[in-house]
Amino acid sequence: MSLRFDGKVAVVTGAGAGLGRAYALLLASRGAKVIVNDLGVDRHGKGVSSSAADKVVQEIRQAGGTAVADYNSVVEGEKIIKTALDNFGRIDILINNAGVLRDKSFPRISDQDWDVIHNVHLKGSFKTTQAAFPIFKKQGYGRIIMTSSNSGVYGNFGQANYSAAKLGLVGLANTIAIEGNRNNVYCNVIVPTAASRLTQDILPPDLFEELKPELIAPVVVYLCHESCQENGVIIESAAGWAGKYHIVRSNGAVLRKNIKDPVSLEDVRDNWNKVTDMKNSQHLESIQEASASLITLLDELRTETSNRTETSSQETDVYTFSNKELILYALGVGASVKYPEELKFLYESHEDFSALPTFFVLPGMAALFSSADAFEKIVPGRPISMTEILHGEQYIEIVTNLPQEGTLLSKAKVVEVLDKGSGAAIVQEAESFNEQGELMVKNQIVAFAVGAGNFGGPRTGTKIVPCVPKPNRKPDISATHVTNVDQAALYRLSGDYNPLHIDPNLAAIAGYKVPILHGLCTLGISVRLVLSVYANYDSTLFKAVKARFTKPVLPGQTLRVDMWRDGNRIHFETVVNETNTVVITGAYVDLKSIKMRTQANNVAASKLESDAIFDFIIEQVKLQPEKAKSVNGVFLYKITKDGKVAKEWTMDLKSAKIYEGSPQGDCKPNTTITVSDEDFIQMAMGKLNPQQAFMKGKLKVAGNIMLAQKLGPLLKAGAKL
Repeated sequence: MSLRFDGKVAVVTGAGAGLGRAYALLLASRGAKVIVNDLGVDRHGKGVSSSAADKVVQEIRQAGGTAVADYNSVVEGEKIIKTALDNFGRIDILINNAGVLRDKSFPRISDQDWDVIHNVHLKGSFKTTQAAFPIFKKQGYGRIIMTSSNSGVYGNFGQANYSAAKLGLVGLANTIAIEGNRNNVYCNVIVPTAASRLTQDILPPDLFEELKPELIAPVVVYLCHESCQENGVIIESAAGWAGKYHIVRSNGAVLRKNIKDPVSLEDVRDNWNKVTDMKNSQHLESIQEASASLITLLDELRTETSNRTETSSQETDVYTFSNKELILYALGVGASVKYPEELKFLYESHEDFSALPTFFVLPGMAALFSSADAFEKIVPGRPISMTEILHGEQYIEIVTNLPQEGTLLSKAKVVEVLDKGSGAAIVQEAESFNEQGELMVKNQIVAFAVGAGNFGGPRTGTKIVPCVPKPNRKPDISATHVTNVDQAALYRLSGDYNPLHIDPNLAAIAGYKVPILHGLCTLGISVRLVLSVYANYDSTLFKAVKARFTKPVLPGQTLRVDMWRDGNRIHFETVVNETNTVVITGAYVDLKSIKMRTQANNVAASKLESDAIFDFIIEQVKLQPEKAKSVNGVFLYKITKDGKVAKEWTMDLKSAKIYEGSPQGDCKPNTTITVSDEDFIQMAMGKLNPQQAFMKGKLKVAGNIMLAQKLGPLLKAGAKL
């Protein structure tokens, strides 16, 4: 059953454009009579025009709805409510949406800048609501919306006046919700992120286009419907997503043992980690509930029954692991029993059982994110949410031989914060020790906090372990790995539970078709391939790795790791084969010594001239996958060099997938084709007839020979599917 507002009268302030317009149009389309209030000012509150409100009224009337324009200031809110009463005799809904901006850094905000913002946002909402509130109470029905902002919730550089007003609206709404509840008068808060006059020329164009007010309007209008029983809630919405805020409180810490004890500065210091620990935080519904918990605590102190013996600040993160964690991680970064050499990472009873060295990024990461100064308070005056953090660079150094199980004690700290203008580069280091105090592992993460720049800090620093450009020549060796569609779901079990890597809805909000792969998973796969080629899978030869993350990877894509040897340093670059997109750059692995593999298998092979043809085929299949699928066959290509198989490619045209290596999983080839690198190039260019090559023994075909004839269009470099 559709939700209607027949017989209801709604007032929407700031309804001449953006969100307000979207609210007004949707309410009118569902039967409400709407007062369209707008002064017609710009985002700074300058200029006055009736045209903005008039245009929206005209839109509503042309669509068959009922609306009246109002041009009063929200500071004179009683006049706006009078317009509703004079025209329709009642009011049922009030959406406080009007707003302006006067952005300036905190020291430069004038009294006028402060007063204009508070008058429009906070006082305007107060005055308009105060005029409507007695009417709502008398008729036993009313729905009120206050419009807050992420700037109010988190703060934002240059918006001290705006932030204060917007969070003030949350407090105002909470009290109105309490006072109106018994009379069926509900007040809720919306925290929208939408394209509007306030955000035009501020948000990046691509983001601005996606933040359509029409995607938020249904959330707000539902909160105004009589069937919605929410009261006193804060709802954030953007780009077709909505979520509820809670203000939560930590469990805290008792700073004294009984009621007679004083509280010293040292007591506060020694218990500060417990005071700020949010792991088991609680949402309290009211002042009364908060007071009750305090009264209970005082009673316990008075009777000296409290057993809360608080320990001093814990500066060390404890990470315990066994062979189970090592195996789970190895599976997460693609290790497989398909390759006999990798069984040592997957079977605890293997005579050479060992850990992949990149596993030891995990204790460092755990320490970094549990440290008291993780991200929130790093940039002065700019609280940073984890949703704003991008993993930029990673460095891992193994200091000594690593155990197969045990406990590592890690300490983390911020060593540098750099002002990059568009954001802040946060350099953190973690050192991990065994229980005897021996240093085992060093980790460094460079995180980029989007939008947290321009705080006056240094632009360059001295602490970051630098990335190194790749050599200016073709790769010495390339290796590939086809990721599994479940790769991210598996890797997250090693400790990175960010929902962006598993939740399709959050991935869609972030602009991805599916949840993306963890950057550290891509790094683990890349280092595993480097070890396979230059260390013969011997983890004890690993010394360090440094990498910069540039683009995300989607589970199911093929990773190609291009490698260049320079002594004991192996430069590498990781590329998504299907799109030729570089995802890790400036990277290298330092080895203690080189132990080249005596016999390459499908995970690694030298670069061949024919690779370009397969890259072309990949692009053609991407353009028209259905035509590729019409071939309906799986082909295994064995490309030879100097009489030996140098590389294999699988053309799975049943599912339109082309990748380096033998067929994956249960996939079986219908046809196996063996041809030299040189002859394959000649055939693709049309200089060698495939039938003649077959008759002369240059082209060997096993399996379904007739099926191979359908491949002609795919193998001509100038052809299109």
